[in-house]
Amino acid sequence: MATTATEAAKAAPAEQANGNANGEQKTRHSEVGHKSLLKSDDLYQYILDTSVYPREPESMKELREITAKHPWNLMTTSADEGQFLNMLIKLIGAKKTMEIGVYTGYSLLATALALPEDGTILAMDADKDNYLNYHDRLLKLVKLGGLIGYDNTLWNGSVVLPDDAPMRKYIRFYRDFVLVLNKALAADERVEICQLPVGDGVTLCRRVK
Repeated sequence: MATTATEAAKAAPAEQANGNANGEQKTRHSEVGHKSLLKSDDLYQYILDTSVYPREPESMKELREITAKHPWNLMTTSADEGQFLNMLIKLIGAKKTMEIGVYTGYSLLATALALPEDGTILAMDADKDNYLNYHDRLLKLVKLGGLIGYDNTLWNGSVVLPDDAPMRKYIRFYRDFVLVLNKALAADERVEICQLPVGDGVTLCRRVK
């Protein structure tokens, strides 16, 4: 998801990358929103139970539980990432945001709840194929010092897997787009970047040129 000081863009998450020789998926977290790169389920659950769920707004909890019943529930933003985005938007004092890639709207709701009463939010659906196109266009919209945040930049860990590793077709298809994006962001002198292992990987880009 791209979150910006004046704009925020979000692209939909995916399933876990590792699978067996038949392409069947191995998942670490069975409950919706349990999307983490942490190796320990217990440690991740501790974070959720201690710091995330007790502070989760009721409207977000309700949406998360409804989304859990959807057959594609792994596409939702994890609860800890939602909390991170909410805090980030408050810290930078954003009043205008853009959400690109919405799904059921969990991260959109996290963003909306962080905005002041006079804040505005624009939401639209999107695909990962055009990440780089979104980046160039967002840089024209974001002021100097503005922030863009991209979601899924570690793509369930598939970015470090060899090309012949077993992966679901969905993971393998978009993996190359994510790899190209990561390389392009690292080389883009128009932004400062910080990549974090939150949720499925979040890369923050601060426009400096």
